[in-house]
Amino acid sequence: MNSDLIQTIAVYALPLLFAITLHEAAHAYAAKYFGDSTAYMLGRMSLNPIKHIDPFGTVLIPLLLALSPIPFLFGYAKPVPINFGQLRKPKRDMAWVALAGPAANLVMALAWLVLFQVLSQFFGAQEFFVLMARAGVLVNLALFAFNLFPIPPLDGGRILTSLLPNKYAYQFAKIEPYGFFIVLGLLFIKIGDVPLLYWWVNPVRSFALDLLQFITLPLSFLFR
Repeated sequence: MNSDLIQTIAVYALPLLFAITLHEAAHAYAAKYFGDSTAYMLGRMSLNPIKHIDPFGTVLIPLLLALSPIPFLFGYAKPVPINFGQLRKPKRDMAWVALAGPAANLVMALAWLVLFQVLSQFFGAQEFFVLMARAGVLVNLALFAFNLFPIPPLDGGRILTSLLPNKYAYQFAKIEPYGFFIVLGLLFIKIGDVPLLYWWVNPVRSFALDLLQFITLPLSFLFR
């Protein structure tokens, strides 16, 4: 294992762990708020990473992607158990519970961006913690965009299911058992050198980054 790869893993490990953990915890908090205590009773409404780590999705997939030419990094944790039937208004509240995860990633990306802007003023661009802050922005925006892809069981798929009329929502939800394989196909099938999924992730991620940079404009002006 060369030194560049070791540095990449070191820089991305903590941001990715926080991003995945808080994403799942946000689902659990939202589910409890809207009436389902399943995750809370099973101890999953927690900020303890150990309760959320999935060996395959949290460790192996990010590591394989770091070793591959695929132009973005993502992973996932053990899904938070949610009984949508226990929500006060199941079809409507499903969207809010699903949206909580990507929203947590967007907020974390904002926090990492502020940290990056502050640290960049005092340290060189290649300092470890500056690189880590930058990685925090990139990882969270990648997870934000990836999870909003409108295929169940991803959050975007659940949001779309919630918004569709009942007749179409029922039919659309039948895709869920195959959703993971569809996403894998879109990740590894390429147009040229670009995975199909990238055509979704990149525009959504770029839009979110533009939004966050607009929000942090006052800080940018302050440091000029």
